[in-house]
Amino acid sequence: MERLILVLNAGSSSLKFSLFTVRTAGEMDAVAVGQIEGLGTAPRLKVKDGAGERIADEQWDKGEVSGHAQALQRIAGLLRSRFQGSVLAGVGHRVVHGGPDYAAPLLVTPEAMRRLEDFIPLAPLHQPHNLAAIRAVQEVQPDLPQVACFDTAFHQTQERVAQFYGLPYEYFERGVRRYGFHGLSYEYIAGALPAVAPAIAGGRVVVAHLGSGASMCAMRAGRSVGSSMGFTALDGLLMGTRPGNMDPGIVLYLLQQEGMSAKQIEDLLYKRSGLLGLSGIGNDMRVLLASEDARARLAIEHFVYRIGRELGALAAVLGGLDALVFTAGIGENSARIRELVCEQAAWLGIEIDRAANETGGPCISRGGKASAWVLPTNEELMIARHTRHLLAL
Repeated sequence: MERLILVLNAGSSSLKFSLFTVRTAGEMDAVAVGQIEGLGTAPRLKVKDGAGERIADEQWDKGEVSGHAQALQRIAGLLRSRFQGSVLAGVGHRVVHGGPDYAAPLLVTPEAMRRLEDFIPLAPLHQPHNLAAIRAVQEVQPDLPQVACFDTAFHQTQERVAQFYGLPYEYFERGVRRYGFHGLSYEYIAGALPAVAPAIAGGRVVVAHLGSGASMCAMRAGRSVGSSMGFTALDGLLMGTRPGNMDPGIVLYLLQQEGMSAKQIEDLLYKRSGLLGLSGIGNDMRVLLASEDARARLAIEHFVYRIGRELGALAAVLGGLDALVFTAGIGENSARIRELVCEQAAWLGIEIDRAANETGGPCISRGGKASAWVLPTNEELMIARHTRHLLAL
């Protein structure tokens, strides 16, 4: 009987999923990939098989599928009908924040859930929904083993000195420290580099995970030694709707001079800033690149500028740079952004090969002291691998 692993990535209004087969040997294959989006407004299910062929496209009224539990029931019904005779062996979840406690994936227990709830204030846009998906599975199949995989875990290899803020030490002991995020993506890239680019896999590499959420990670020999994100997923680079690094005094100003509440500031920083806030048009890089609007150009220029600043800082952490790797939605698909970043990074020894960049690489540089690469990430496969390992499947 074929065994399957379900991977869930829950957002505030969406539930993304991938279904993997578990063979006795070799890599797992994705046999279904999809999502329900528009939860609470206009829920719609889209699913493709492993070959990319559409196998489902359904839409419902918002009252029919209003939350993660109902969304999961719809997904489970579809998968049961399509994969009759197979057995679901476990579920792996992307959980954004593991706090200071968890440096590796773990089997979900009631005690672990209570601890993960403590980290909700550190990732208010992500953590509640990640945990809601775990509870939804528990409602449907309470005995099914579930594994939580953390976006913070990969960065636990950073030296202790890199984790501090200049606050009284007691705050560090209470968990106010640099964590870093997008760790599942970086872990996948670190694992893929030896096969794709063995010459740089053991060297000084900066990976740029550029998407609606964006960050960068400095890796030495495949291990995280520095990252652009810190205590929360607001830090570092300019993002789709988040501002990235900024003077903390701005928050005091908004509180004291603008009279904004903590909730209003949270909404501003998580949902109304970044590319959206600067451009006034939107947070989709494709739309901004196609626009002639001056503010759209400003948003793009600032996005690239911030990447360049962070690249210089991370190269300093590494003591030099052997390679820059682009990944995630913008990093994998926008040749123009890659070109602008590489041109700005010429001082680090990167010489872009424009023809290779236009075709997507994987190597998009020529000569030079440092190389540039494009590697697709696969966080879902990383979660499936962890789930398989932890459940000894």
